Amino acid sequence: MCGILGLYSINQQEGDSQIRFTEALKSMVHRGPDDFGIYRHKRITLGHRRLSIIDLSNAAHQPMHDPEQRYTIVFNGEIFNFRELRNELIADGRSFHSSSDTEVLLQLYIKHEEKCLSKLNGFFAFSIYDSLKQTLFMARDRYGIKPLYYYYDHQQFIFSSEIQSLKKLGVPTEIDYNSLLLYFQLNYIPVPYSIYRGVYKLQPGHYILLQTGEGKYNAEGITETAWYEIPYTADYQYSESNYQESCTRLFTLLDAAVERRLISDVPLGAFLSGGVDSSIITALAARHTKELHTYSIGFKDEPAFDETAYSQKVASHCNTKHTAFILQDDELVGALPEMSRHFDEPFADSSALAVYILSKETRKHVTVSLSGDGSDELFGGYRKHRAEWLIQKYKMTGKFAPLISFGLKAFSGSRQSKLGNKLRQLHRFAEGAGLSTQERYWRWCAINSEENAFRLLHPELQKHLSQEDKKRKNNLTQYCGGEYDFNKILLNDCKMVLPGDMLTKVDLMSMANSLEVRVPFLDVEVVDFAFSLPASFKINKTSQKRILRDSFGHLLPVEIFQRSKQGFEIPLANWFKGSLNKEIKHVLADDKIRRQGIFNPQEVKNLLQLIDSKHQGEATARVWALLVFQYWWDKQQGN
Repeated sequence: MCGILGLYSINQQEGDSQIRFTEALKSMVHRGPDDFGIYRHKRITLGHRRLSIIDLSNAAHQPMHDPEQRYTIVFNGEIFNFRELRNELIADGRSFHSSSDTEVLLQLYIKHEEKCLSKLNGFFAFSIYDSLKQTLFMARDRYGIKPLYYYYDHQQFIFSSEIQSLKKLGVPTEIDYNSLLLYFQLNYIPVPYSIYRGVYKLQPGHYILLQTGEGKYNAEGITETAWYEIPYTADYQYSESNYQESCTRLFTLLDAAVERRLISDVPLGAFLSGGVDSSIITALAARHTKELHTYSIGFKDEPAFDETAYSQKVASHCNTKHTAFILQDDELVGALPEMSRHFDEPFADSSALAVYILSKETRKHVTVSLSGDGSDELFGGYRKHRAEWLIQKYKMTGKFAPLISFGLKAFSGSRQSKLGNKLRQLHRFAEGAGLSTQERYWRWCAINSEENAFRLLHPELQKHLSQEDKKRKNNLTQYCGGEYDFNKILLNDCKMVLPGDMLTKVDLMSMANSLEVRVPFLDVEVVDFAFSLPASFKINKTSQKRILRDSFGHLLPVEIFQRSKQGFEIPLANWFKGSLNKEIKHVLADDKIRRQGIFNPQEVKNLLQLIDSKHQGEATARVWALLVFQYWWDKQQGN
């Protein structure tokens, strides 16, 4: 687990450019505190920051070369089947000088080139330079677990694990306001877009092959090529008649995925929230290791948000060495500026704060942690999935839905109270029922409507927003279009929500603390199998994530499957009225908003008034998005 950086420049120069590259690489020290290296050849410079996980010796140093010095690799990630691949390569006559997965990946590419990607079981972003052909190859894993950003113009191509490194190499930082509009709807900026014009995220399951020889570089010819697609088809391999067989198969696949992810030359543990997903991963890991260490956080001042009783129950049941970090509100709020420094672009999933602190505390004990991420997207675990199923099952669309939605809007409350949150959910449900599947999907993924997000921006900026926004929305929701199938909703989640929000959150917050997080649910064999199953295996009248409950229920206390989904939420409304109130008034002060020229001052005032009212609706989340943006903005301005 590391940070990588690469630069191809037509006008590669010595001196100052080398110093800037070194500083850019240094900015990712948290991703790789153990070692670093830089390689230069003609117009190519490659850099690597290392977090040592497998083969801690200098033999695994990067950038790594083949014996003939033709190929050079910088690699971020883990290949969990590297030992099997290594044996195959040895049988083919190849020799190795380390016991690292990096060298296996390099030799595999030398033999198969881009076809090596389909043989990998793991998560990664890497680049390999061929000095003979003068080509630069870079690829990203199937689901976007590891990040890779890039920028190019007619003079250069730059890639990195983080945008801040690109900026230190002089990449332009003009805000893309269509991306900003997406951010204020979704709370994040989805792949392949970024907050800056010209900076892109390499799409999951894609690669780029760059010709860098003299006269061969063509900025117009740079394209991403798909090497993997989630194998969705409506012709499912299974039916209710072999449901039990499917449960057995899922158990075998996920158990093997967990066992693969226990490979490590450094201490390893597991996140354990007490929810279904992390509990399943913990139970399976405990089958393969004698003393599994597990970690959770609790909220001392907010018992309604505290899940430590459940995590302790699972830990006792699975006989793990459990540690719960019990935090007070002032500790959580105090970590907000520190956490925000690691945002390369605005990112307002508020649970990032909890993940940040959990990662920070866990890193004091281990270097690697397992996590239950990815399960909800594969098996239908979110409330929006239940709502979608109900609408389709009972054909609850029609002309009366907007009227019901309008009637509930006045009573729509806050997420932070049970009644208020229930009214908010009912309003969103009725609102969604009156929309098409694609429109409904977008609205339920969004924390804010397009209309509200647009209105939040300054009137002068509104004039410059183009039809690009609609094109992006159509592109981002394309997988749930056409003939209806519930699994298309899950497919779209895996394409948009998973890499844009969930995996970005885990990568950012864990790597900010030099902690590697592994996600067994996103093993390729598990994902491919999940999309071979009909929707009825995942959701029905009485159950969500049905096949998970039936496949793994015998490993866990019954209470874990009986409780309602809570999520990793934090008590924003309480903080906004208490410990964060003064800070919000400061960063969203009218004079500052007017100087910025980005937001509509009156709309910001309206939001601040709403968070003090009883009918907050989505105002809390919208103010949080503004707060996070302001922290990010101040960082960009050097404040």
